[in-house]
Order: sequence, then structure tokens, then C-alpha cells
Amino acid sequence: MRPLGILMLDTRFPRIAGDIGNPASFSFPVIYEQLEGIGPLDAVSAAPDRARVSRALAASTRRLAQRGAVGVATSCGFLALFQAELAAVSPIPVATSALLLVPQLARTLPAGRRVGVLTASAASLTPAHLAAVGAPADTPIAGMPAGGAFAHTFLGNAPDLDRDAVERETLEAGRALADRQPDLGAIVLECTNLPPYAAALRRALGLPVYDVLDLLRLFRAGLPG
Repeated sequence: MRPLGILMLDTRFPRIAGDIGNPASFSFPVIYEQLEGIGPLDAVSAAPDRARVSRALAASTRRLAQRGAVGVATSCGFLALFQAELAAVSPIPVATSALLLVPQLARTLPAGRRVGVLTASAASLTPAHLAAVGAPADTPIAGMPAGGAFAHTFLGNAPDLDRDAVERETLEAGRALADRQPDLGAIVLECTNLPPYAAALRRALGLPVYDVLDLLRLFRAGLPG
């Protein structure tokens, strides 16, 4: 089976099972290509350096295609902003972000129900990110706490991870979103580091929770080879 290629931010934080950067998270082969010099805060931004990020994405995508990747994904949901332009230059199909699931899921929900997003940074996730994947501009959004364990590790690019603390923060952020939006029918986890906590969030909220691993299972199933 030909591998799916994944464009990785330049990071040093732990990649536990369920994280996109851990190959054990997948039931199919994956290969990785690092975006040299493009770290978490280069991507998790309301106004990234688009030219610099675009060049890195395009160059690394070409390398993945040369290595035999059948399609390409990214390790940061904020790279949704580059979905169209990367797809236009990539020699293989592209799926940049779990945010691509938002419009798909919205079409399947009962009338009156909405898809919400839990993100690494609510302050940085803009209408432009949502528009890039065809998601409604008024999509309900909640972010992980700015000064917590999640931000320390994943935005601060630290070498340590307090898994229990990150899970608590994920549950708190999810509950806040559900309390604020009683019409939620499903939640999408924008961040590719949050899938390890998706099951706990489903149990806590009693709602369907989707993440980048769900997206990539669907994406890979639709690719040849």
C-alpha cells in the first residue's frame, strides 16, 4: 500500500499515540517530511507569513511525491488557509486540515444542529481559515487556554507533555463550547495534537467528536494504490 505523506511542522514536543506525528496513529503507511524552520507559531497565526509558508509547503510536498506518497496532509489544522493554493501546485491530492470536515458534517446533521470547532487558539482562527475550507463564518469556536499545559507544550514547542493536564483542559474547553452552544450536533478538533483526547471528550459531552485522523481515514480511502 502506498503511503500517505504528512507535512510536519518543525517541532520537538512529544508525539504520543493518537497524535498525527506518531505513525502508530494510523492503520495505513505514512511518511513524513519536515517543514524546515516553520514552527507552531508560524502556522498558528491569524496572519502568517504566507509567502514563506507557501514555499515550504510546496517544496516539501514535491519531496513527498518523489518519495512515493499517494496524497499529502499537514500536521497543523491552521494550514487550512493554504488548502487551495497548495492543491493548485501539488502533484498529489491535498488535505490540509480537519476543518475540511466542518462543511461535510454540517450537511449530515439534523435541522437546527451545528458543527462546532475546538482549536489550539481561538484568537488566531479567523474567518479566512474557515472560508478556505468552505466552513460557515459563524461556526462556533472554542480555544484551548492560552496559559495552560497545552499551550506550554504545543504552542511553546516544549519537550515535555503533561497528558493528564492537557486532557483536563480539552474537556473544560469542550464543555465551555457545549454550554455556550446548546445546538451543537458535533465537534471538530482543529488541532492535530488533540485526537488523543477525543474519546474522553465524546464521553464527557455525549456528542460526536471528529479529528484529523477521521479526515485522513476518509482521505486515504479515496486515493489509489
